[in-house]
Parts: sequence; structure tokens; C-alpha cells
Amino acid sequence: MVNCESERRFCQFCLQIPNHKLNHMFLKLNHQKLDIYTHSSHLVLECYKLTKHLPIEEKFGMITQIRRAALSTHLNIAEGASRKSEIERKRFYEIARSSVTEIDAALDIAKNLGYLDKLILQALGDAIINCFKLLTGLIEANSKK
Repeated sequence: MVNCESERRFCQFCLQIPNHKLNHMFLKLNHQKLDIYTHSSHLVLECYKLTKHLPIEEKFGMITQIRRAALSTHLNIAEGASRKSEIERKRFYEIARSSVTEIDAALDIAKNLGYLDKLILQALGDAIINCFKLLTGLIEANSKK
């Protein structure tokens, strides 16, 4: 196992990806300690996996939109965690949660178009639900302060 943090805490991906500690890039900041950050990273990966199976004619439409929303979720969590103001932090988490909702809505359309019939969506569905719940908790926690 690879230890990705000096605190000897193993993140979800250290158990799955060899040399994962290299994936934490350069900065060791607070957002990396949040459970939601790991879950949103998983959401991004699952969205990229799913969109590889969508029709090529959706390359500049649905594929791009789902990937951008997934990445937006992850990046807004990171940026929100770095904010000192509780109001600002909450706003970034709200934007991240809206992006999760956007992914879910896009998948509704993809399903209606018949794009998802043969795909296994359990991992992505779980990631969407987990991220939505965790973000809702962070938003509520920042509202009570």
C-alpha cells in the first residue's frame, strides 16, 4: 500500500492505483482531507468511463457537458475548502452540488435516448448519490455557523 498523506491515512485510491501518492500533485491542502474530495474524484473517473461509451456524435455535446460538470464538482470542492469565509465556502459547495444535479439530468436524457441501455451504472449512480449527500451536509454545516 502507498501512503498518500503524512498522517498515515490511506485514501480510497491508494488501495486501487499503484503509486497514487504521485497523483496528489504538489500541494497538500485541506480539501484533500475531506471525504467529499475523494468521492468527487471517484465521480469524475466514473463520468469519464461512462462517456467513453456514448455515441461519437455526442462528443461536443453530452460527453463534454457531463465531463465538465464532473470536473466542476471536484474543482469547486477544492476551491470552496480553501475559502476563509463560511458564506463563500457554502457558495462553492452549492455550485458543486448543482453540477452533480447537472450530471444526473444529463444521464436522464442519455437514458431516454437509449444510450445507457447496456451500460452498468451502479458505480456512477452511487458516486452521484454520495457526492450529493456529502455536499448537502457541508452546505448545511456552513449554514448553521
